Amino acid sequence: MHSAFSYLTAGKSELYRRVMLAFVAAKRRFTVHLRPEDVHEALRGTVDLAAISDALVALEGWGNLRSDPDTSRVTTVEDFHRARFLYQLTREGEAAEEALAVYDEALGRRGALQAVALADIATQLRALLELAATADPDPAKVHLSLRALVDRFTDLAANAQAFMGSLQRSIDLHDADAEAFRAYKDRLIDYLQRFITDLVATGAEIAGLVARIEEAGVDALLDVAARREASDAAPGADADGGDDPREAEFARQAVLWRERWEGFRAWFVSAPQHPSQAKLLRSQARAAIPQLLHVVAALNERRTGRSDRSADFRTLALWFAEAPDDAAMHRLWRAAFGLSAARHLTVDADTLATRAEEPVPASTPWAQAPPLQISPRLRRTGSYERRGKPSRVADRSEQRRHLAVLAAEEAAQLAQARAALATAHPIRLSDIATLDEEPFRLFLGLLGDALTALTPGRREVSTTTSDGSMAVRLTVLDHGADARFAGAPRGDEVAIRTPHGVFRGPDHLVHIVDLTADSTAELTA
Repeated sequence: MHSAFSYLTAGKSELYRRVMLAFVAAKRRFTVHLRPEDVHEALRGTVDLAAISDALVALEGWGNLRSDPDTSRVTTVEDFHRARFLYQLTREGEAAEEALAVYDEALGRRGALQAVALADIATQLRALLELAATADPDPAKVHLSLRALVDRFTDLAANAQAFMGSLQRSIDLHDADAEAFRAYKDRLIDYLQRFITDLVATGAEIAGLVARIEEAGVDALLDVAARREASDAAPGADADGGDDPREAEFARQAVLWRERWEGFRAWFVSAPQHPSQAKLLRSQARAAIPQLLHVVAALNERRTGRSDRSADFRTLALWFAEAPDDAAMHRLWRAAFGLSAARHLTVDADTLATRAEEPVPASTPWAQAPPLQISPRLRRTGSYERRGKPSRVADRSEQRRHLAVLAAEEAAQLAQARAALATAHPIRLSDIATLDEEPFRLFLGLLGDALTALTPGRREVSTTTSDGSMAVRLTVLDHGADARFAGAPRGDEVAIRTPHGVFRGPDHLVHIVDLTADSTAELTA
């Protein structure tokens, strides 16, 4: 049934496809029949004529081509008896190539967010609204307006779907070329923001026009379009003359036009439980912007934190050179490479003392080095463990009490730190003069969470710690002094004294709330 597609999976599929495309191009030029020499010329002589002849025979066998005897150039009896054929596309072969052309076009489509299409749709709806207000609208104008509306809307929906799919692939495959992705990001974000703005403004106008057209009577307009399309319906092969084929076609077209209108309406007008497709597209476009920013941040972090093995080895060599003695170098070696003595070799205090008195150079062959003592039990049984009655369970109650005391002390320190950081109202960071060690460590965590959530373009962010114990709101100060606080303008350096030094940075407005102290506490504006 599908033998017309067999040439796509055959051994010489590339050659077969080039031959078929030559026939398709010839048909566009209104050339029906081709000789093997014509195909050879169309392929610019890149394929041997004998190979083309074999390909034509194979394609004919699969039903893609049809051959007819070529007698136009017969001049001798020998020419008459030599097999010469003219080839042309069959209906099956042409359909297969049309399907492949649609497939290639769909795969290669990048799509676009067409703000111009939104304006065109709004223009067509305004024209329909004027026609709906007319007592006897012109059927040709109604039909052409609805046709133009459907065509423009179909193009908009298909391109938007293709664009969002290609955008997600761009986000997922950002590792292919990091530099190109960073350059592409700014243009893409600007493109998305402009489309979102147009979609919000024009989409609201389109939804209003749809509601006004439905109030004026959209069913009458749809029936006019369906009646005009059914006016040229041909009689069916099984018609007995009793039924008018135009009425049956009108009923079918009326159903199709109502389905199209419902689909168009659902694209721009939300239902109680079903948000419109325009709203979903707007949400996807908005969600793509922070995804792009996250990818760029990951790329920058990867670039700045890239591990260089040669630099690591040079740094390690410098550490070895600065080591005070051989023992320090051995400790550095074990820490860097994780290599230590074999566990089945016994190295006790006596062995270490002997090695200290009589050191063994590292260049000593193992056969000439002093032997190491191996546990007799390991030699005899292959295991260190002694079989028999298991050892008594150790009493860990004292250790548990000690851990409980440490946990209580740590909880008390955290509570004191939260109380020291909590503010009754928003304050400047410059108002915090000093911080002890524990409050400062908690303060750094809060500030880091807030700055991480403060994406470009935002001036205020609220976040909560992972354990839900504290909430913080961070506000970027304007260039002038804040209206509620007397102080320096934005850009002044904050200096907070801590036990480990002075913490410096740009000034912000901050409001910190201890959620464990008051479960009803909220961040004030």
